[in-house]
Amino acid sequence: KYYSMTGWRLGWMLVPPDLARSVECLAQNFYISPPTLSQLAGVAAFGCRAELDGHVARYRANRDRLIATLTQAGLTRFAPAEGAFYLCLEVGAEDTLGFVERLIDESNVIAIPGHIFSPSLRGWLRTSFVASPDDIRRGYARIAELAASVRAKRDPGLLAPGLRS
Repeated sequence: KYYSMTGWRLGWMLVPPDLARSVECLAQNFYISPPTLSQLAGVAAFGCRAELDGHVARYRANRDRLIATLTQAGLTRFAPAEGAFYLCLEVGAEDTLGFVERLIDESNVIAIPGHIFSPSLRGWLRTSFVASPDDIRRGYARIAELAASVRAKRDPGLLAPGLRS
């Protein structure tokens, strides 16, 4: 992800020598010869550290700004990203798919229901903070607004059971 080449099927792994052959046999089932263009681009990416470090700094600033914004809006249960540009946050919705559909329809904001990644993330959203600071501020304000609506029981159909009275 640091090299902004996710999905390009390039990478490496360091393993103890006695496991190298076993890992090689397993790994070859996941990839076979990445395209030449991907390999050449991967080599070129090694020379882009200044630009890539700029991305990391921007994502860190976005994350820090986002966490402050969420906390101020009362959304305090989240898993802060430390190695990527995603943040999972608890929104109190039992029907996170319904929550996400409303978020898209009413607010033009896209998020992914957390339970798609893990059953333990039911009631959570997975979001990204790669956009501009203004877009992030507006998008997360809209998420907080819908979450507040759900929590205020104006929409009890989306409210998680533990938050119903």
